[in-house]
Amino acid sequence: MKIFYAIQATGNGHISRAMQLYPYLKKFGEVDFFLSGSNASLNLDVPVKYTSKGCSLFYSACGGLDYWKITKNINLYNIIKEAQSLPIRQYDFVINDFDSITSLACKLQKVHSVQFGHQASFVSKLTPRPAKKSLMGEIVLQHFSSAPKNIGLHFENYDSFIRPPIIKEEIQLADPVDKKYITVYLPSFDRFCLEKAFNDLPDIEFHWFLNDITTKTTIRNVTYYPVNQTYFNESLISCHGIITGGGFETPAEALYLKKKILSIPIQNHYEQECNAAALKKMGVPVVYEVGNHFDKIIVNWLNSETINPEIKANCIPETLQYLFDTYND
Repeated sequence: MKIFYAIQATGNGHISRAMQLYPYLKKFGEVDFFLSGSNASLNLDVPVKYTSKGCSLFYSACGGLDYWKITKNINLYNIIKEAQSLPIRQYDFVINDFDSITSLACKLQKVHSVQFGHQASFVSKLTPRPAKKSLMGEIVLQHFSSAPKNIGLHFENYDSFIRPPIIKEEIQLADPVDKKYITVYLPSFDRFCLEKAFNDLPDIEFHWFLNDITTKTTIRNVTYYPVNQTYFNESLISCHGIITGGGFETPAEALYLKKKILSIPIQNHYEQECNAAALKKMGVPVVYEVGNHFDKIIVNWLNSETINPEIKANCIPETLQYLFDTYND
């Protein structure tokens, strides 16, 4: 069997999931990957056969989306041309993890596919949303990478086709400890936006992962790390808590390890607002703006009760078997 797997390379969660799934997928057949997008920072250790600039998100300096840069990097003519020429008819099975080009290619070339991943869970109206829904956000979630079949991943089983998160083996096999420091992963924030707040808390040690850091460096109470999966896994396993965005994979791993979490969703990022709504339902603190008093927000968070909702790790062989069975129904 020949398998085509499309990965959205906006952010690192899709890439991390693909690397975790690849050894299991190989048991079903030969896998070729299509990497669509241009702003992930993790190296992808799988056989990438096709690449595209795709549709990527870009961030402003301090926690928001850069809509001008997003719009400037979208070329509709190229997207349609790539969708028409993408050789998906050569494959027996098409898996789409939130890529618009693959979705369009399947429609134009009349090829069956399955949307698999976190975004697929939003096909269900039962998946948590914020109190104020976004019409445009809903359109994106419902149609950006739509497919005839959907298998979603989320914190909880909100609907029959939604499965637990893919948790990396390193996390599942870890023996978590508490070394009292705070891990920070906020890719939509530049260093200057938050550094003063961390330095104003000299008694707290921070491990801060930043895209523009190339070498691990400690300055005062902050150790700056490059975005590296090995470093990050080690930091998360031994931290007291993590300050992160409103993504899916990182909060899921932190929940699995029973770490204290502070979620700061990217401003006007509807999917992250939906994730934040789900986290809030589970009792996890969410902050929508850091302002000039982020140090006080951190102190209040650390002094608050730690919430440890139970989440399960995905049984990958079982989910993949379900995926292939669903595809052929």
